[in-house]
Amino acid sequence: MDEAIPGTPTAADVARVEAVAREVFDVVGTKWAVPVIEAVGADSRRFGELHRQVTGISHRLLTVTLRQLERHGLVHRTVHPTLPPRTEYRLTTAGRELHGTINGFCRWSRQHLDEVLAARRRFDREAG
Repeated sequence: MDEAIPGTPTAADVARVEAVAREVFDVVGTKWAVPVIEAVGADSRRFGELHRQVTGISHRLLTVTLRQLERHGLVHRTVHPTLPPRTEYRLTTAGRELHGTINGFCRWSRQHLDEVLAARRRFDREAG
């Protein structure tokens, strides 16, 4: 039986990281996650603000999306003990980093839009 080299991740460690990453990607890849992350942005936002900003999302789907993002450590929820209770959402450090990654992907998309569209046309023409 081989012993692991100190500091080297085991196969079980790698499998666990990959499984968790896939779960996070599954949440971030949903229809509403990126628009919600964008809407929260750099500030704290209340539920009503988010609902107004994310066009077309239902109250239920906003709640589900926020809870999923909170569960994965991307959004922090603060409930203030007021009447009525005031709940605010903000991005965590990981959420802010992901927000920056999303913005980078958007920049990449704008920068390479013509190439992507040309490749699609070429593919469709050759495939069909």
